[in-house]
Amino acid sequence: WAVRYLGERVKEGLRIQAVPTSAMTEQWAKQWGIPLVPLMKADQIDIAIDGADEVDPRGNLIKGGGGALLREKIVAYNSRKFFVIVDESKLVRKLGRFPLPVEVVPFALDAVYCHLEKLGGNPAIRSIQDEPYRTDNGNGIIDCSFGEIHEPVELDVQLGGIPGIVETGLFIGMSHTIIVGHEDGTTRVLALDT
Repeated sequence: WAVRYLGERVKEGLRIQAVPTSAMTEQWAKQWGIPLVPLMKADQIDIAIDGADEVDPRGNLIKGGGGALLREKIVAYNSRKFFVIVDESKLVRKLGRFPLPVEVVPFALDAVYCHLEKLGGNPAIRSIQDEPYRTDNGNGIIDCSFGEIHEPVELDVQLGGIPGIVETGLFIGMSHTIIVGHEDGTTRVLALDT
């Protein structure tokens, strides 16, 4: 919906350039006439807008249910402001109800799986039609069910130390504003100090 809205605003004269976070978003942006630039040619990304699979009270996120977590994190990290739009069902007291996606290079998929199992992540290699899922970057994803994540920063550091893991779906302290849509049609804006 955000891509469509931006496309409508571009037709009305809004002058922007966008960096897509996935092949699907790129297709939508082209369909709606939004001018695109590669990340390396973007002088400054003013605003990143994205959704999330979970949001805790501090604005920490789990993302990657759609498989684009690496690109989404790169764009968010390189943006002045990161706005997250979710519905109220995505708000949680502690992260971990939604499985944590972990992006892994194909060569290390089985080895990383074993390490995640030892960490208690109850890993599952994501697949589509009995074939390992591949991200837009050609990597695999292992979805982990750690249960409630009490120390997301520590878990992210621990996972980042496993060779073969490219990135995790933990977005810690990255969001500036969370916009929450409620079933009754109202919205609530949560501004965060990050």
